[in-house]
Amino acid sequence: MDKILEVRNLTVHYYLPQGVVRALENVSFDLYKGEILGVAGESGSGKSTLALAIMRLIQSPGKIISGEILFRGRDLLKLSENEMRRIRGKMITMIFQDPNSYLNPVYQVGAQVAEVYEAHNGGSYRDYLSRVAELFKIVRIADPQRRVYAYPHQLSGGMKQRVLISMSIAHKPDLIIADEPTSALDVTIQAEIIDLLNDIRDRYGSSIIFISHDLSLLLEISDRIMIMYAGRVAEIGSRDEIKNDPKHPYTKALLRSLTYERKSKLYSIPGSIPSLINPPSGCRFAPRCREAIDICSKQDPPKISLGGRVVYCHLLRGEGQ
Repeated sequence: MDKILEVRNLTVHYYLPQGVVRALENVSFDLYKGEILGVAGESGSGKSTLALAIMRLIQSPGKIISGEILFRGRDLLKLSENEMRRIRGKMITMIFQDPNSYLNPVYQVGAQVAEVYEAHNGGSYRDYLSRVAELFKIVRIADPQRRVYAYPHQLSGGMKQRVLISMSIAHKPDLIIADEPTSALDVTIQAEIIDLLNDIRDRYGSSIIFISHDLSLLLEISDRIMIMYAGRVAEIGSRDEIKNDPKHPYTKALLRSLTYERKSKLYSIPGSIPSLINPPSGCRFAPRCREAIDICSKQDPPKISLGGRVVYCHLLRGEGQ
């Protein structure tokens, strides 16, 4: 399979008055053409920072310290801002979490989507309204010709999210980053959006990075899943491997928290995610891990390759490569 994206040892820090937040540390993974990669983890695990880094949208006080982000073989971190603008919004696009934060309330939604064409092709947004209506039809907005002239407040939450999705597919992108695109929607609409994203993947051959704190959701939509904890990768594997044969203690704990047995307490992982200003030494999950051994709190976990999957854990020393 063709690799569309290769992230190598990506490190991102935020410089705050309280100290340096080590938001991402040596994150590495691959993404293949037409693949949906789910990225899971608690709040503060670095999921959204990863998305912004790939889009080259990390702003002060944040800084990409080191690493490579190879998109079709080109390192995005070495491109000028003008070169990046030709890629961002066209070849790599992003669907944000809250459409109310990204749709201007005083402009018609069709005009806002048309600006995506205008930015890369020139001309006036009015030249592209018919294309926008076609996009609205693809993302299953009812009565698309009329909705082009609607204002955000006239649309439901699900429709507004579909407007953002239409922006992301205007140029048939190679890569779509979906950052918690269903978290503000009810379960029924969530299912419709997931079905829509699968349809878009099949229609355009786009690769999708789907970010969510909801592992059960990712187990439905993803081909592979990357588990993140406190700015680091814990485990990467296929959906079936993660679901049926988790290797990292954190992955096991997340899966256990999804199951509920009658007359028993819902399982929760003890403790809380550590401060990334002063993270624990060694494995960052060690203070919460019931399987931790002495070395876990002293040394960073090794990268263990098990066929096509990757696990960062001292407990698997001697297995894989």
